[in-house]
Amino acid sequence: MPAAVVVLAAGSGTRVGADVNKVLLPLGPAAVLAWSVRDVLALDDVARVVLVVRAGEEQAVADAVVPHLGDREVRVVAGGATRHASEWQALRALAEDIGSGAIDVVAVHDGARPLAGADLFDRTIRAAREHGGAIPVVPVSGVLSVAGDPLPAGLAGVQTPQAFRADALLAAYRRAEADGFEGTDTASCLERYPDPEHPVRIAAVPSTSRNLKITFPEDVALALALAEGL
Repeated sequence: MPAAVVVLAAGSGTRVGADVNKVLLPLGPAAVLAWSVRDVLALDDVARVVLVVRAGEEQAVADAVVPHLGDREVRVVAGGATRHASEWQALRALAEDIGSGAIDVVAVHDGARPLAGADLFDRTIRAAREHGGAIPVVPVSGVLSVAGDPLPAGLAGVQTPQAFRADALLAAYRRAEADGFEGTDTASCLERYPDPEHPVRIAAVPSTSRNLKITFPEDVALALALAEGL
């Protein structure tokens, strides 16, 4: 059964020092956002792709991604004021397909992580099918606590794409909407509203620091260097 991928692109370029949305910045031969779109469309079992964008940027996003679509299509929806609200907008757009069983897994990815790669998407979606949920993790080292002490060994940083069983995810966001709850990321909402009859176990999928998130000006140069080394 095919999956759906949501790519969040409703952020800004404030901290990266740009006067445009950072996902629209050029990264070699394509915009930052287009890298993720190309990776997702390379997967045979992805049937739906939803791009969540800032209101008013629909045409700019189209200009960035259309040259890379080939004969495929993506759906563009306007995001909300928060990450959670943007995710909810995407799930509402997918609700009919989820309810009919047309898709079994939804993966949510930050458009500002252009170098995740098709393999990480594929492994995360497969793990979500097996366990109910999956998130990429990478070892964290050299990090200090607020007090200045080294943190314990074995800590892991969480990345995207995060993938989950579609029906459980939609049900969790519907309950969150009714309660006025907003999670910090996709997994936190599912943890807050678990499916009592079919619990979701969130599996860790090994990733690397290559899957960086573009936040500051130097991240663009680093991402380009990594991309050129592919």
